[in-house]
Amino acid sequence: MFTVFVLGNIASGKSTACRYFESRGAMLIDLDELAKSLYVPGSDIVNALADEFGWDILDEEGGIRRSILASRAFASPDSVARLNGIVHPVLIEQLSLRFLDLVCCTVSSPRYPFAVVEVSAPTGFEDAFGLADEILVISAPLSVRRERAIQRGMEHLISMPVLLASPKSLRCAISLQL
Repeated sequence: MFTVFVLGNIASGKSTACRYFESRGAMLIDLDELAKSLYVPGSDIVNALADEFGWDILDEEGGIRRSILASRAFASPDSVARLNGIVHPVLIEQLSLRFLDLVCCTVSSPRYPFAVVEVSAPTGFEDAFGLADEILVISAPLSVRRERAIQRGMEHLISMPVLLASPKSLRCAISLQL
């Protein structure tokens, strides 16, 4: 299956572009949602996260308390690398399984002509770029991204480097990895 990864800064227009592709027949995969779906209470990935970041990241039902995990996992580049080391291999496996047409003993046509993957945080996920046939970087002026972030209730992200990073630096980082 032909795959397109759509990257961009927060509030740059990735979701709009992905919905457009979906309206044209693409299978849409939101990488954030796929990652969240992996956090099943009692699963190997949840247990590994609890081992690494403390068992108090789990709620009473054994689910991830995202705010506690985030405060620990994003505290330093080293902790981000540890989080990625746990989550990314499983995420890449699950992502690749979605691209494969499961065919057994029959001939069939693909359900979707192509797939589009919305990648909100490409840094650290470069090892998955080999799954993409094309990488599309969406950009918008900083003033537009700030306005969109405020409209979406993400005021706390306005001063974060991920919102302020220039699309040019994002494209350069991607091209260096490919």
